[in-house]
Amino acid sequence: MDGYSTREAAKKLGIGFSTLTQYIAEKHIPLPPVTRVGGVRVRLWKDADIEELRKLLPKIKNGRKTRYSKLKKQTPPKKSKPKAKKKSNP
Repeated sequence: MDGYSTREAAKKLGIGFSTLTQYIAEKHIPLPPVTRVGGVRVRLWKDADIEELRKLLPKIKNGRKTRYSKLKKQTPPKKSKPKAKKKSNP
């Protein structure tokens, strides 16, 4: 077999399987042709298909967020106030 399953293609792209199937259902990405493997119809993703998707993914509206865009959106941690010491009773 000279291709990847949809689940393997999603893993190579760094996105979840459900995300990739959602993009397929919404017709945001082109699909590879159907191939028969052992009497079963499957879609085999070739390396060229995966590279094409890798270029296309950032252009999809509300597509995956890279770690860099996540870091930009994070707010800096709040500084904690020093704790007041408790007075001991004599």
